[in-house]
This record gives sequence, C-alpha cells and structure tokens, in this order.
Amino acid sequence: MRHYLDHASTSPARPEVVEAMVPWLGNAADPGRVHTEGKLARGAVESAREQVASLLGARSREVVFTSGATEAINAAVWGAAERGSHIVCPVVEHSAVRDAAARYDVTWIGVDHLGRVDIDGMLEAIRPDTALVTLQSGNHEVGTLQPVAEVVAECRERGVLVHVDAAQAAGHVPVDFGALGADLLSVSAHKFGGPQGIGALLVRRGLRLRPLLVGGEQERARRAGMENVAAITGFGAAASTLAGPGRLDDEAQAARAQTTKVLENLPGGVVTYGDTDVRLPHLVCMGVEGVEAEAVLLGLDQAGIAAHSGSACSSESLEPSPVLEAMGVDAERSLRVSVGWSTTDDDIDAFVSALPDVVARLRALGGVG
Repeated sequence: MRHYLDHASTSPARPEVVEAMVPWLGNAADPGRVHTEGKLARGAVESAREQVASLLGARSREVVFTSGATEAINAAVWGAAERGSHIVCPVVEHSAVRDAAARYDVTWIGVDHLGRVDIDGMLEAIRPDTALVTLQSGNHEVGTLQPVAEVVAECRERGVLVHVDAAQAAGHVPVDFGALGADLLSVSAHKFGGPQGIGALLVRRGLRLRPLLVGGEQERARRAGMENVAAITGFGAAASTLAGPGRLDDEAQAARAQTTKVLENLPGGVVTYGDTDVRLPHLVCMGVEGVEAEAVLLGLDQAGIAAHSGSACSSESLEPSPVLEAMGVDAERSLRVSVGWSTTDDDIDAFVSALPDVVARLRALGGVG
C-alpha cells in the first residue's frame, strides 16, 4: 500500500472536481462564441470564476484564469515591471518568483533562521523606481507564515504595487484578497485538490496591467488564449467545496494534527526547519543529520511512502535548497512531508514507523554526507 505525503507538490483531484470536469472533457465549446454551446461554456467559466472569487475574498471580475501559479506569477511581475525597473524580492520565494524577478533590477531580502522575512529590510529597499514588492503567504519548503498583511499595508502607504504568492496557502488557510489589500495574488488549483494546469491571478479592481499573453480578447483582454473550460470548472468545484461551512477550518485542523504528530515522533538526529508554530498547517520540513536527502527519499519510497526534499532533485544531482541556505541551516539534507484532503491517519502512522528504520539503516550502511 502506498502513502502519499507530497501534497505541497501536487494534491490529487477531489471527487467533486472530477465529477464537475467530466461533462466538459468531451463537450466543451469555445466560450467566446455566440452559439448555444458557446454560451453554455461561458456560463460554466463564469460560474467557476464566482466560486474561486468567493473562496479567495475577491470580486469575480478580479479573477484572471491562467495555466497555473507559475504563469500568474510571471504575468504579475511582467505587468508590474512596466511601471519601474526595480523589484524587491525575498531570497526564499518560490523559484517562479525569483526567476521572474531576476530579469530586472532586484534587491534580494534576507530572512531569519526560521525563514521569516526581514520586514524592515523590505521597506528600506523600496526606491522611487520600485515597480513591485513580492512576498509569499507561507513558505513552500518550511511552511513559515510571512507577515504579508503588514508588508502590504506599508507598501500601500508608499504607493508601491504588491504581489502575494498564495499558491501554497490558498485552500489551506483563509485568504481574503479584499481585506488584505494586495494588488496582485497568484494561486494554483492543484495545490488543494483542483486539477493540474489551471490557476489564477487576482488583479485588484482598477489596476491596469499589461498582459503577458497577447493574441486574443479572452479574460477581458487580460490573458489571451481559449479558456480551458474543463479545468476551470474543476477549479471552481474545488473552491466551492472548500468554501462550504467549516470545510476549510476542518481540513486545516486535521492537517495540523497530522503534521504535529510527525513533528512529535521524529527520531534522534532529525531536526526541524522553519517555524513549527506559526506555519502552514499542511507541511513540515526537517533535516536528517549525517544522511543524504536523496537516500532518505529512496528509502521511504521503498517503504511505500512518497515525500519530498527541499533540495532540487534530478536524476543526476541534488542541488542545495536556496531557501534553507538563506536560513543558515543544512541545505542538502532536508525532508518535506505534506498532507492534504485525502491524507489518512494510516499514512502518518506509516511515515512515523518507517522513518527511524530508514535513517538507522542508512547510517549503518555508511550513508553519510
């Protein structure tokens, strides 16, 4: 039996999502056409837009559908860069944010040993030519929640655009775009049980942003290309499910209980990274002292458990995590465990049981770095 504990990478589609998508996989028409089929497709897209907006505390017209958070992030940075040549970006942002920002003049902001950004450093870095300040809601590797509301408020006073990467937070903690006051916010459906290949960029009402993708008038001329009706409908279904009475809170409480159990049962020589209290509820990061991350992942996989390392795994190398390097901790031996809507207590028990055996076996074999 397999135990999937890598929901922070991607979470399986919820049953409600699959059910909503199936009718549109074979019958979708162009939502931009005036015939009946087109109008039905347009109705499905706009209904999903309202569902996503409701979950995220936004107006439906503020929701721009994209192919995922990566595109949304790139669109936010590209659009904002028209207003200036300078961007303020923490070093622990997701690679999509870092790489998009790196095309411009960037001031990189450091973090403390828990991965929390230096607010004063961010604000002091703002210049007259600053086009954008970007900050994630919660870190994708260690789960530490960032002081987003404070940064947004300070930037609004200074008249500087703010982008919030909520890809790891949306669907796991409350996100209220309207109350937050951010200018731009990116999300991805597959992080909380929606379909892969669909996300959204929320654009504050009244903000004009040059489109990244041109060549059509879709999404009110904010993102060209025919809408993916099936995926958008699935995105809406995931949002609607989580917007139900108490659902988001219930899932967050269950996730926190499961990840807390992981933290409470770590074997000797395994340390935690990030803030274990003020964090996203569904993920935890740890370091396995004296053993390479890849070996631990392979050992867990052989035990039927899918997890992830904060380092960048490939078939040829294991690159140190820039997030952990910025925190000043061992960047080559991290292990990330993340839960989701389908995680069971048996999955957690399997991990808690397997990790000590995997680590002990690797140490006995001399699997040290």
